Order: sequence, then structure tokens, then C-alpha cells
Amino acid sequence: MSADLPFRELAIQVIYLASSVFFILGLRGLSGPEKARGGMAQAAFGMLLAIIGTLLHQDIVRFDWIVAGLVIGSFIGVVIGRPLFISVPMTAMPQWVALSHAAGAVAATLVGINEYLQLGALAPRGTMGALGFEVFLGALTVTGSVMAFGKLQEILPGRPVTWPFQNFGNLLLLATALGLIVTLVINPGLSTAFWVLTAIAAALGVLMVLPIGGADMPVVISLLNAYAGLSASAMGFAIDNNLLIIVGALDGTSGLLLSILMCRAMNRSFTNVLFGAFGATVKAAGKSVEGQEMRPITPDDAAVRLAYAGLVIVVPGYGLAVAQAQHALRELTEQLEKRGVEVKYAIHPVAGRMPGHMNVLLAEANVPYDKLYDMDEINADFNRCDVALVIGANDVVNPAARSDPASPIYGMPILDVDRARSVIVLKRGKGAGFAGIENELFFHPKTAMLFGDAKASLSRLVTELKAV
Repeated sequence: MSADLPFRELAIQVIYLASSVFFILGLRGLSGPEKARGGMAQAAFGMLLAIIGTLLHQDIVRFDWIVAGLVIGSFIGVVIGRPLFISVPMTAMPQWVALSHAAGAVAATLVGINEYLQLGALAPRGTMGALGFEVFLGALTVTGSVMAFGKLQEILPGRPVTWPFQNFGNLLLLATALGLIVTLVINPGLSTAFWVLTAIAAALGVLMVLPIGGADMPVVISLLNAYAGLSASAMGFAIDNNLLIIVGALDGTSGLLLSILMCRAMNRSFTNVLFGAFGATVKAAGKSVEGQEMRPITPDDAAVRLAYAGLVIVVPGYGLAVAQAQHALRELTEQLEKRGVEVKYAIHPVAGRMPGHMNVLLAEANVPYDKLYDMDEINADFNRCDVALVIGANDVVNPAARSDPASPIYGMPILDVDRARSVIVLKRGKGAGFAGIENELFFHPKTAMLFGDAKASLSRLVTELKAV
């Protein structure tokens, strides 16, 4: 049996190495929508290898709880991924992503707590430091993700919830938590410090996310993803697991880089997102909308305008997801293409409620990947666009970001929809977007508003288009 241990350990490390390779390949596949499905399959296979490798550890003395966890977790995953008993609409994907972050962070936090309960005052200083960061980032991610879920699910207010001295208080709690980690490294036997650290981390997750508005949720979700990854990496150092170190580092760095890219897409800084309470008040963009009215259009007039266009650029937003209108949109674009109309889709980096939300939504309706263009690729085409069809998008097409220094979104890169020859906007009502400001585009003389549920409006457009 003793001769079997080195071989088993070698097999585990080989499996972990293969798992890490598949995780890296999966992450690379997610860099583009045409490779995303393959990337997810590679990452899933990497996770399967990781589970197999873990089950080979000789430290496991009983498998009943492990098997129960595998069965329950697999069942939940199947139900969410393949709606057998419940249906998770695409609008709820950001919420489920937030909850998945919370679930991973719960695992990391519980492992950290269990390790501390076993080691206590005997914990080596390096291990204690890793445990401190693991529990701190894990507990913060758990409660922060739950708060993000609550905001996205509209259980909690989507607007920023602020209070006096909130930033000072949060920074004070953060400094206290870091001080407690240092204290535990010096003296691991101070169990009270460990539990206070855990409580402060959980409180920080709540207090840091509540003041962040719904418009910034894509950044929050990717940042929480980074926290969960860093917590897993710290767990790897604490329990001497190379796979967790590698995968956690991948998750943490990719989430951080994605958060930075999302901030750049909004021309915002991390500090502004985390501490700025963006969207706290509703106000006008600053000019050019006073005394002007939105110009409605009927479905039959809109269908005629679309039917005789040379190039139509579709700009999807969260309203498309809310109305579950992606399949109706696909049918409309197919009708246009049968008439010889060129159709492209313009995707803003922060459209929707999570990174890549619009890509996933349109992929569900089997929209070809080669028709999806990001902001930098498509903006030059608006000058030759006959009709820009905006569906449920608001702030990402607001010209005030270019023209109005008084606007809170001034400097944010936008899709240049206002440069198209004509614009049709599908919108449920006349309310402002998540940034809380009026959109100059909706009042522009070249813009026509088709009010109503996006799915119903698109279906009506299909019917009218067939009659043209």
C-alpha cells in the first residue's frame, strides 16, 4: 500500500495539470462568441478532471457526504442549465451568475473556517495568512453576491442606497479586517479575532454593494468573480493544492481585467463605481430636451422604412431581454434579409446586466456570430446606415455622452446611433435609463419611437413586413 501512495500522488498531479490546461483553454475560448460554447465545454471537462483528481486523495476516509454533495450539486446544475422543473429566463442570468459566485465563495469560506478549527494556534504563519485572506474575500463575496442578486432581482432597490460617512466607514472596516489578518499571522490562537474578521468581511459585502446602482452591476458581478477567484487561490495556498492556486489565479485576474475593461467602456474609474453612488438621482441630461417631444411611429410605417433600407443596424439592450424578444427579433431580421436588406448587430460592452449578456441572448436565438459587432467595429458603419433599430437600449446610445459636459455619462464611449440616416427606437415607455437621465437621441428629429412591449412590437413588425 505504501508503494501505491507515490503513484497515486503522481496521478493526482497529472490530472490536476490536465485540468488546469483545460481551464486555460476554456478561458481562451471565451474571448469570442464564436468559440464561447467550445470554451465552456473545455472548462466543464477541466472541472470534471479536477473532481476526479480530488476524489483520488488518500485523505478521504468516507465518501457518503461527498457523493451526496455531488448528487445535489449536479441536480441543481441540471435544473438551472436544462429547465426541467423551473425555467430560468435570460433576464435572470445575471442573478444566477451572482448566486453562483456566492455558492463558490461559501465553499471557500467554509473550507477556511474548517482549516482554522483544525489548526487553531498551531497554524503556521504562512498558512494563517492564506486562511485570513481566504475567509475575508470569501465571506465578502458571499454577502456581496447576495446583495447583487437582490438588486438584480428587484428585491432590493436598484438605485444606490447611501448613508452619511459610508465610504469612511467602509474603509475603516477594511483597515480593521487587514489589521486582524496581521494579528492572526502573529498569533493564530486568537480565535476571537478570526470570528470578528469573518463578521466584518460579511458586513463589508453588504455595505459595499448596497451603495452601487443597477447601472454598474456588470462591473460588480465581474469584480465579485475576481474576489471569489482570489479566495479560491488563497485556499489553495492554505491547503497546499496546486490546482486551486492556478485556477483561482486565473479566475481572479480574468475577473479583475474584465472589471477594468467594463470601467473603460463606461469611462469610469474603479473608485467611481465602488464609491460614486452612480445613478442616485434622476435628472435631465443637461440640454436639448426641454420643450421637445418624442415622435411616435406606427408598426406599418416602421415596417415600410425597414423594408426599403439598404443597411439596418440592430442595437439590443436590456429591454430586449426583459421582453424575451430575441426570437421575434431573429424572425424580423430573417424577413429583412430575404428582401435583400443587410443586417448587423451592434453590441455595446456594458449592454445588459452582466458582461456578454447580449451575446448570450442573441446566441440563444441562433443569431450568427459573424453578424455581431462590438462598438469599435460597428461605429463607422452608422454613417451609411439607413435605419438603426434600437431595442431596449438607452444610456449606451445617448449622444449626451459626447456633447454634454454636464451629463453624468459624459465621456462614456457610446454606439453612434445618432449618425444613422434614421432611427427607430422600441421602448416600453418614456422613462429614463438606469443612469437616471433623459436620452437626447429619443428627441432627435430623425428618431421615431415605437412604444410597447418589444416582443409584441417586433411580432407586429414581422406581420407588417410580410404585407409590404
